[in-house]
Amino acid sequence: MIRGLRDVLEFEGYDVSAAETGSEGIRAAGQWRPDCIILDLMLPDINGYAVCRQLREQHIRVPILMLTARAQEHDKIRGFDVGADDYLTKPFSIGELLARIKALIRRSAEYVQETGLIRVGESEVDVRHFKVRRGKKEHSLSHHEVEIFKLLHAKADQPVTRDEILDKVWGADRFPTNRTVDNFIVKLRKKIEADYRHPKHILTIYGVGYKLSP
Repeated sequence: MIRGLRDVLEFEGYDVSAAETGSEGIRAAGQWRPDCIILDLMLPDINGYAVCRQLREQHIRVPILMLTARAQEHDKIRGFDVGADDYLTKPFSIGELLARIKALIRRSAEYVQETGLIRVGESEVDVRHFKVRRGKKEHSLSHHEVEIFKLLHAKADQPVTRDEILDKVWGADRFPTNRTVDNFIVKLRKKIEADYRHPKHILTIYGVGYKLSP
């Protein structure tokens, strides 16, 4: 099933990371931060309910689509209770699977657009109210910090050059330098990263610039 679904999804243009156990899936979700998770209930180590619960406890908020052979109502309710967003019963058609994935990703993007809340690791960035929350701590963001973050988020997992940041955030009529960008990146890291000296999300691409890995 993993091979078949991966082939179908890659043919549709998705980047796919697959895991054969629940434990592997939890680790992969934390490292890869996908746009959608397809989660089978029947796994060789821990069941899908436990996986879903642990993902939500780790503040991984991406949509989760559960796959199961169980069609009983109480099984579906249990899935929703632990944090699943949708439920698909086997056997299912590829067309329905793809439609549900697209709908989940679209609703997730609409939620970010409506609320202005963007999850990055353990931090939640509120781009509308210029704030970052990580645990019980809250930090204010400046206009330039928010604009840099929004640019990096719009190109998540893609390198963004210092020149592009300067142009998009400050504009051609200003005269900041690459050092200005570096200083603002350090400020963002201190507010978003658990350890800004060893960042996991706002990464330096040497010789190029920076990228955001949510």
